[in-house]
Amino acid sequence: MANDQLAGNLLRVVPEQPVGADEPIRAVLAEYTRDLVTAVDQTLAEFLAAEVDTLTEIDAAMGSFAATARDCVLAGGKRVRPTFAYWGWRGAVGGDEPVGPVLPALATLELLHTFALVHDDVMDSSATRRGRPTAHVAMAAQHAAAGRSGDSGRFGEAVAVLIGDLCMVWADQLLARTALPPTRLLEVRRGYDQMRVETVAGQYLDILGEADPANWSVDRALRVARYKTASYTVQRPLLFGASLAGVDHDAPLIAAYTRYGLSVGEAFQLRDDLLGVYGDPTTTGKPAGDDLRTGKPTALLMLARELATPAQRRALDGTDIRADAPEIARLAEVVVDTGAVDRIERMIDERVDDALTTLAAVAVDETARTALVGLATAATHRRA
Repeated sequence: MANDQLAGNLLRVVPEQPVGADEPIRAVLAEYTRDLVTAVDQTLAEFLAAEVDTLTEIDAAMGSFAATARDCVLAGGKRVRPTFAYWGWRGAVGGDEPVGPVLPALATLELLHTFALVHDDVMDSSATRRGRPTAHVAMAAQHAAAGRSGDSGRFGEAVAVLIGDLCMVWADQLLARTALPPTRLLEVRRGYDQMRVETVAGQYLDILGEADPANWSVDRALRVARYKTASYTVQRPLLFGASLAGVDHDAPLIAAYTRYGLSVGEAFQLRDDLLGVYGDPTTTGKPAGDDLRTGKPTALLMLARELATPAQRRALDGTDIRADAPEIARLAEVVVDTGAVDRIERMIDERVDDALTTLAAVAVDETARTALVGLATAATHRRA
């Protein structure tokens, strides 16, 4: 799509919507972001086609491996991170700047996201992602079907790690193609690197919490949410967009994006915690109840233990990794009975309110403000 057509579609007038009107806001956002998502996907597809061809020249098996990595990137997803980055950029530059020069940078965030997802699925031993087998499961199945020697599961995990690594390298390569002055691109890279460090830090804390649940707490679970999810899902993409626009570090817009991003990002993870237990697998693309089965110390489950009666605590502490569906359903009811679900819903609403209050007090492009108000609601009151 030509840049001027994309810009024109993104500049459609958005009707005023009350914050509580979730469905109209979602409809508006869908219209606003559809062309952006298409442009990001086209950027990724063109870049990845060339990269797959290059690796195929090394060896046919490398071509197959690279194609699997490409498919992980292009296999759906909501493109949340490029969307927040776009509106962070648009909030600073207004509606007259063409988006084409920064499209490689926006698409870079999707490659980074794929890296994180593929590695996270290995660490969590997840079987499905977006309704499909995860990368390590798919590669293990290929290994078994081909009758290769060695352990299929171990092979699948090793290849998935390499897929994630390749996506990280691809992200660096694509970011370098952004059409910005070198000094500005260097500033963009500094924020991008900080985002990656914070993602790794959050992931480590997530793993540590599973290994040491007795010493975990609601506060530490929220810290995981802050660094594993809020940083690289909302906050850093917004700041990434502002950096693409050349906004100074001490500008009021940076402070507003930082606070908005932290609040919405934490709320996003808290919604994820609820969906992990109560979501519909046909909508989320992942099985429900895995967090309960493994005792993963999410904010929801930490809060449930904190609020539980002695009998409820015994039920929650007695979770078995081999628990069947009826047992998991019973435990999910126990969590509701503790009051933890209602408390998490209030925490989500409080964070969204804080984000919207912050956004209302800063000078920002009005179209971007409307989109960010809608995104705060859509990202935190979703079903998948």
